[in-house]
Amino acid sequence: MTGPTRKFRNRWGIPEPLAREVYARDATCVYCNVEFSSTDRKAKRSWEHIVNDASIITRENIALCCVGCNASKGAKPLGDWMDGAYCRQKGISYSSVSEVIRAHLGLDV
Repeated sequence: MTGPTRKFRNRWGIPEPLAREVYARDATCVYCNVEFSSTDRKAKRSWEHIVNDASIITRENIALCCVGCNASKGAKPLGDWMDGAYCRQKGISYSSVSEVIRAHLGLDV
């Protein structure tokens, strides 16, 4: 498969219309706000399930984050991860994350 559709293919079963919507919404990492890069491995975009359940494929649970944040978060619950050392070191806070993350946390958006 070639052309623009190829970048929306994923192993998570995210339908192309939703993938396109998330790509448009998440222009930077939803956690650290880094611009995605095709050359810096840690800044490459990766699919994120905010709630670590691959069966929840909704616009509220699917996001794009950098590989660095995704690897750090792993299977940790979002709140636990946000209170951890990685987020403190990277300056990731409840007020600095993207709107989709703030909404998930029940914060004013």
